[in-house]
Amino acid sequence: MKIALYTLGCKVNQYESQAMEQELCRRGHELVPFESWADAYIINTCTVTAVSDKKSRNAIRRARRRNPQAVIGVCGCYAQVAPEQLQALEIDVLSGSGGRMAFVQLLEEEFEKRRPVVAVDNAMERRVFERLPAGGLAERTRAMLKIEDGCVNFCSYCIIPYARGRVRSLPLEDALAEGRRLAEEGYREIVLTGIEISSWGRDLASKETLTDLVEQLCRAVPGVRIRLGSLEPRTVTEEFCARLAKLDNLCPQFHLSLQSGCDTVLKRMNRMYDTARYARSVALLRTCFDRPAITTDLIAGFPEETEEEFAQTLSFIERCAFAEMHVFPYSIRPGTPAADMKQVEKYIKEERAHRAAAVARRMQEAYLDGCVGQCYAVLFEGERKGLSVGHAPNYAEVCAEEKGLHNQVRSVRITQRKGLQLLGELV
Repeated sequence: MKIALYTLGCKVNQYESQAMEQELCRRGHELVPFESWADAYIINTCTVTAVSDKKSRNAIRRARRRNPQAVIGVCGCYAQVAPEQLQALEIDVLSGSGGRMAFVQLLEEEFEKRRPVVAVDNAMERRVFERLPAGGLAERTRAMLKIEDGCVNFCSYCIIPYARGRVRSLPLEDALAEGRRLAEEGYREIVLTGIEISSWGRDLASKETLTDLVEQLCRAVPGVRIRLGSLEPRTVTEEFCARLAKLDNLCPQFHLSLQSGCDTVLKRMNRMYDTARYARSVALLRTCFDRPAITTDLIAGFPEETEEEFAQTLSFIERCAFAEMHVFPYSIRPGTPAADMKQVEKYIKEERAHRAAAVARRMQEAYLDGCVGQCYAVLFEGERKGLSVGHAPNYAEVCAEEKGLHNQVRSVRITQRKGLQLLGELV
């Protein structure tokens, strides 16, 4: 079959789509672009917001128009929490957020039998981590390694615990084996990803922690850079920093989820920390690592947020001096407690997001200015406008004039900042 796949949402969805692509190719199918004619279309959905749901539905309709006779397979978080909404779109194979390899099998069977099937389980009853092959089909440079699934934080704005279920971890030895395999295949960087990787190991009898996993993985693949996905601030302790600061191949980039810089808003969000604990995490990282890149996410205009509360957030992010921020106006997710709270007017949410983004831009430029004159080991990933482009360990984007550097790690002296890029020359 010719099969096209469309992925919405987070890195975990991207990872799982890559795993399905590998399995489809192993079974002899041909992958084609989503905008072309295909025998079957797979839409891997996201349900973080109502907008995500709408994008998923639109992708399904586009696929059906492109080939009315095609098999339409839908999986992912939206399919998990609202299968009845998607059944109205005449889906041929409807699965949820688990069982990716079983989903591929169902897709093949549907192509032969043409008997629509719904296979959505109860995510909260899952107890086993589904092992999926890491790595992608593109040129080998950076690979994601999914080490965890599920979340039990139940933030008031988030539906994902219901879509993904409880915490489930990839056992340590399996993670190390996958890391070694990726290194042997030529990947130069591995990004640890999951729904909530700070909870890795919570369900394992060995009681190992994320710190243990990172420490052992870095030592198992010394020639490969290891980069962490999003972390809960409470993960960053003195022990975490002291042990990980000794690892030469750990990238000093730490994405600490913030969402708000105001304690009363954090409480309404049901986040498990306050600004004092968050600030302590930032201070620990800067004490133990040399100019780490600390990045974050921010929701502007959360329900009931006052101008004073938002002003506290702006003040707090300035004190944290983030290297990069992703700023979003709050978007309602039906079915969450926050959806029933008093909403902030749309124009106010957008105006606050714009103000926060301006602060974020200024902080990012200041961080990058501090990189000028420094030397970084840059992993080059491709070319753009005649320049080789890659990323430093702190994930700053670096450009150099030399060609033919793909998948090489080269020492680069930064000569200037141009916008949000760094320009440099090979040492």
